[in-house]
Amino acid sequence: MNPAPFLILETGQPLPAVKRYGRFPHWIRVAAGLEPGEAISVNVEAGEALPARGLFAGVIVSGSAAFVTDHADWSERSADWLREAAHGGTPLLGICYGHQLLAHALGGQVDYNPAGRESGTIELRLEPPAFEDPLFSGLPERFPAHATHMQTVLRAPDGATVLAHSLQDQCHAFRWGDSAWGVQFHPEFATHHIRGYVQARADCLQRSGRCARTIAREVTAAPLARKLLKRFVRHARGMQPGAG
Repeated sequence: MNPAPFLILETGQPLPAVKRYGRFPHWIRVAAGLEPGEAISVNVEAGEALPARGLFAGVIVSGSAAFVTDHADWSERSADWLREAAHGGTPLLGICYGHQLLAHALGGQVDYNPAGRESGTIELRLEPPAFEDPLFSGLPERFPAHATHMQTVLRAPDGATVLAHSLQDQCHAFRWGDSAWGVQFHPEFATHHIRGYVQARADCLQRSGRCARTIAREVTAAPLARKLLKRFVRHARGMQPGAG
């Protein structure tokens, strides 16, 4: 019997500068170590219908150039779906916009980061609870990750555990319950992805007094952050009936 597939909710498209590398579901699937037949993507931003819950081993929610605070119809429908999935115990992982959308769905607060745009390879700093977390345990206290965002989770949902922060963002990762995670950084990004984003956002970075060329030069590989996708897949598979 084939294992249940993973669902990837596609909430946006990559910037034109990096579209030649494919769409977000492809980046996520490859980084997660999933074969093409092990993942199904649904483009919720384009209005594709959300599937019935309970059919998937886990759900991964992509990033997006959209803003959660715009409360677009497709976004709010997705938030409702994620809320019910989280309360039902479905393994969930939200990335960037997906992280913010999951926090919003569960009652957290999302808005523009007062510290401004965070972009490039940042230093992720784990909080003490992360060392006992199924996804983060065994990782060093500090390691690089790729990030590009203007909005953030200003307040994690009630009952959530904050797992990581950076100098600019106090909630870079959280866990809610036993099977729902949000990460503000992009574990699916490789160095060419984040360099493309930094260069495309050069004007925005300049307005906040930052130099895109310097940020791009400081981009480094982030293999430990990338590991989190495979760890999520392994954890979600282990939660399936009859696993182990």
